[in-house]
Formats: sequence, C-alpha cells, structure tokens
Amino acid sequence: MGTVEAPHRAKGDRPADAPVSAAPQSLYAARQKVYPKRVFGLVRSAKWAVLGLCLAFYYIVPWLRWDRGAGMPDQAVLVDITNARLFFFWIEIWPQEIYFLTGALILGAFALFAVSSLFGRLWCGFTCPQTVWTDLFMWVERWIQGDRNARMKLDQGPKDANYWTRKGLTHAVWVLIAAATGGAWVMYFNDAPTVTMEILTGTAGTQVYFFFAMFAGFTYLLAGWAREQVCTYMCPWPRFQAAMLDENSLVVTYRDWRGEPRGKAKAENVGDCVDCYACVHVCPTGIDIRDGQQLECIGCGLCIDACDSVMGKLGRPKGLIAFETLKNLAASEAAVAGMAPGPERQACGMKARTMPRFVRPRTLMYAGALAVVSLAMLLAFVLRSTLDVTVLRDRAPLFVRLSDGGIRNGYTVKIVNKRRDDTPLVLSLQAPEGFRLSVQDAATDAQGRPLLARRADGITQYRVFVTAPAGLRVREDTHVTFRLLDAGGRVIAGERSSFRGPGHDRNDHHD
Repeated sequence: MGTVEAPHRAKGDRPADAPVSAAPQSLYAARQKVYPKRVFGLVRSAKWAVLGLCLAFYYIVPWLRWDRGAGMPDQAVLVDITNARLFFFWIEIWPQEIYFLTGALILGAFALFAVSSLFGRLWCGFTCPQTVWTDLFMWVERWIQGDRNARMKLDQGPKDANYWTRKGLTHAVWVLIAAATGGAWVMYFNDAPTVTMEILTGTAGTQVYFFFAMFAGFTYLLAGWAREQVCTYMCPWPRFQAAMLDENSLVVTYRDWRGEPRGKAKAENVGDCVDCYACVHVCPTGIDIRDGQQLECIGCGLCIDACDSVMGKLGRPKGLIAFETLKNLAASEAAVAGMAPGPERQACGMKARTMPRFVRPRTLMYAGALAVVSLAMLLAFVLRSTLDVTVLRDRAPLFVRLSDGGIRNGYTVKIVNKRRDDTPLVLSLQAPEGFRLSVQDAATDAQGRPLLARRADGITQYRVFVTAPAGLRVREDTHVTFRLLDAGGRVIAGERSSFRGPGHDRNDHHD
C-alpha cells in the first residue's frame, strides 16, 4: 500500500518527506431512513388486532372501577404511592408483600423465554411496546404523508408549504398520542378522573407533570424518531435471545431452497424469488430477510404477507417466506440438493418437512419453572396473613430501673391489619411469672387486659411497657412473647421479643 507525500510544509507540520497514513475508517454509520410500505395479509391483520388490544388495555384499564368500600380507592388497578399499596381488582398488595411483584417478574421472564423458544421473537414483533407504538406512529405517518413512494418523494422534494404542512400535521398528531400515553401512565399511580382534571386545569403537582412530560417525551422520541434504532442498538433482548432458540423454534425464514437462484418471473431454471424487494420494502427495520437470521429482524412477519401477495399475482404457491424451523429448512435443502428448480423440487422440499417439536427438553424446563413459580405464588397468596404484629424493643436505654427497684423495658407494637375489620384485640404477654404488661393510651377489658384498637386496612402503633417487679431475679436477656387475642381468646397473631435486665451477680448461679 503506497504512501502520500505532503505537498508543502507549514510551521508545525511534519517534514515534507514523512509519510501520511490513511485516515482510519470511521466506526460510525449515518442512519439510513427506513420507509416501510403498507402491506395487507393475514399477519398484518393479526398485528392490527394485537395492536388494538394492547392500546385498549393500556389506555382503558386506569378508568375501570372496583368497589372496595368506604374510604378506599375505587380504581381497579392503582399503584397507591401515598398509602403504599398496589391494588389490582380484588387483590391488595402491601409493601411487606413485595415478593409477589418479584414472583410476577420471574413469571414474565420465564414466559418470555418459553415463547422465544417456541416462536422466536414473537414478543418483539407483536406485543413489545416499542413495536406497538411505532406501528401506530407509522400508521399516522402513512395516513398524512402517503405510502412509501409518496413519503420518499416528499422528503426528497422541495421544502415548500405542502412539505411543512404534512410534516407539521404528522408531528402534531404524534405529540397528541405521546401526551395521551404519558397521561395514561400517570393514571396508574393516581385516580384517573382526578389527575386528568388536575393536568388539564394546571393544578397537578410537580411530580405529576414531571412524569407526564417524561413518558410523553420518550414516547414521541422512541416511536417517532428512533424507531428501528431502539431494536437494533438500544434493546438488550436481541443480544441474548439467540440463547433461547434452537433448530425447532419457529422463526421468520426465507426458504432459499425454493427461491434460489433468483430470476425474472418468466425465466427458465430459476427459483420462485423474482428479486422484487417487496419483503425489504415492508420491513420496519429495513433488512433483507433473504440474507438469513439477523439481529435487526424482530420477527413481525410482514415480509410473509408481502411475498405471499407477489406469489399470488404470479400464480405460484405461497410460503416462500414463512414461519419455519431451521431443522425443516435444512431437511428441505438436503432433500432437493441437485434437483432443478420447478414444481417437483418444491413438492420434494415440502415433503421433507416435519411438524415442529413443541415438547422438548428446553420447553419442558421453561414449563416446569413456570409451574413451580406459579404454584409458589398461589400458595403464598392463599396462605398470606391478613393481620401481622411487629414488636420493636427500645435500644436506648436497654432498660430503666424504677424508683421501687423494678426493671422496665419499652416496646413499640405495630399492628398491620389488611382487613376491613376494626374490632379491638386483646394484647397478652407470655413471660416469667411476675412480669406486668401496660399499654399507653389503651383501654382495658373486663379482666383488666389491654384492648388495642386497630385501624381497618391500615397500621396502628402503640407504646407498650413490660415491668419486672423489685426483687425478681432477671436474666440479662429473657424471652417474652406478645400475642393478639380475639374476643373468643383465640391467638390470631404473635411475635417473640426479649426483655433486657442488668443480669445476675457474677457469683450467682445461672439456671
């Protein structure tokens, strides 16, 4: 490789006879804008149906009501930050039960692994939020600016009134959709009718406007501008989803054994692919599926509809691009090896195919994990406690010596009541004989036992004191148990704690 000599030398330049190395190749590639073409077919219809369901679910759910009684929120699905609750129809999750959310995330992960193992990137192509909102934004773009050729002509043409009108209207609709998306997200954390009026009237809090603007802005940016770049560069899933696939996974595939060699429709000794690029023109990420499995392919299947449309017009069998397993693809290629293109080769290739194996070690492993996690969550939910008591002993001071010589410990008792029942409960103490129990600002029952009122569906806190009388030999650490009793004397909750004292003298014998 030759060198290029500098034609002159200015002050500070290298010597005239020094070689100049070629500039390093840039690793940055400018984005090539993708203009997906409108397509019709079975896959596109399925995608429209899924898109409609996903959007309806997202926008409508915050407005569903659910009667939980007086003083309780009536929104069916609500993350109540103020009261630290998660409401999902009849289910109420407390902060102490965050493990339910952990379990739900684990279930979602294993479900995604299982679906990927069976059907490739079905999640990415049909239900991923980035795909759903990008599809919606592209529909708006086509509706206002026209199909692929019209949009390309508009971008390459003069920046006249028509250009700015169509572009401005497109972005205006995008902003409205993004605002509705950000507003709907905020509604999952606030009462939907109330927060909607607050946003519209300018009376919402700073946090509401911040998250509203943040989600609206990211929706506009990712679905309107970034689009396929999110799937290609930002999303981590394509990087490791290959680990979920095997030769029996159904993925969008070009049957090259049937399509190659490519040629004109009326040419002889050529495959079914006429190199029309219809599959490329409809791809939302702008790739050529005929190049094989690629990182950018989201498995949406729109290329299937485009190719089937062309095959139908040419009077040839559909399915040149289809959901296929790599095992069947290899079997078909082996079966038609050496055969000339034509109906006989197509029949032989299709005959070599077998039904996909949905039951295999990988899918059984995912199914087993799903079953175990689901069963664990179900048991945890069925056996969950509706009333808990926690006891926190004072740390400073550890104990107080009273004027009569007695030893007293202080405690904070919290009652977590997850039911609507607010019937008072009796607090009893299981401790060595002589220990006395008293509760600050609490009534007593007929037997003189403390009665603790509890807040319905809330937390109640009390100051409790346990006293060992003077003269009673108290260990340095004595176990005591606090118990909550109902009106019938049945123990419904309890917690063990300790009573701290000065301990025995060194010469005393410890039992």
